[in-house]
Amino acid sequence: MEKYQTLLYYKYTSIEDPETFTRQHLDFCNSLDLKGRIIIAYEGINGTVSGLSSACARYMEAIESDPRFEGIHWKIDDVEEPSFAKMHVRFKHELCHMGIEDLDPNELTGIYLKPEDFQKMMAEADTVILDVRNTVEHELGKFKDAITLDIEHFRDFPAKVKELEPLKDKRVLAYCTGGIRCEKATAYLIRNGFDNVFQLDGGIVTYGKETGGKDFEGKCYVFDKRIGVKVNSVNPSVITKCHICGTTTDRMINCANPECNQHIPMCENCGWEYDGACSDSCRQHDRKRAYNGTGYYMKGDGTLVK
Repeated sequence: MEKYQTLLYYKYTSIEDPETFTRQHLDFCNSLDLKGRIIIAYEGINGTVSGLSSACARYMEAIESDPRFEGIHWKIDDVEEPSFAKMHVRFKHELCHMGIEDLDPNELTGIYLKPEDFQKMMAEADTVILDVRNTVEHELGKFKDAITLDIEHFRDFPAKVKELEPLKDKRVLAYCTGGIRCEKATAYLIRNGFDNVFQLDGGIVTYGKETGGKDFEGKCYVFDKRIGVKVNSVNPSVITKCHICGTTTDRMINCANPECNQHIPMCENCGWEYDGACSDSCRQHDRKRAYNGTGYYMKGDGTLVK
């Protein structure tokens, strides 16, 4: 039986008519029966798609044949089933919304570090490790001793840079899930006086595949129904505790009450006991969604509710 794959990728590149390309790209993905979420902007493409391995191969071949996407890097996972239920392609003004529209990673960005070099440099003196993801993500998993930021969205990152000013004389190693947010985060740091800025090439996902994930604690949060994926096969650990009982767990769910929708760690036992809700009041809410044991809910367009 043919296997499934999930592809994670991005490319900052000029797309002159992204709205037309968005429509064409959706048709192409549907023709391959792919499922996933893709963002297309004037500044490039960012996506996660999932489907049969043969369809994924055809998709990668088509993208690589387009000169605009030359050098694109794929993060490929073998999966038991498609990681999404629907295919959605959106046009947006930014690939990852930061609110600073004049940052072009093709002109300014941190120095790329291959995973093995990132691993070595993490242990060097005068080096700090900076997580540029949001709070839900780094609560599920992060690099050992990493500096994390209390942010809900990536657009909150610029407001936090002032808090990082004491680190200007340090070597800053930034990381995110697949690399796309680091491109702009490191550019913004450099623009604001940080002179020694690096980024993990390919992000956490590539680090896990190429190094075994040493010193990454917990799981890596992903924006599909897997929610969290294992990274560390060398010295793995779990850093989250159940929201209800405090038991160590790496399960993350959305509260079944859509008006709450809090994303929380919850062990399997409490998940069933509370019927996927984060509290008694949410469990009794009139609009509570049916809980099937995953705590994964989808919007009407097939993307993860988060």
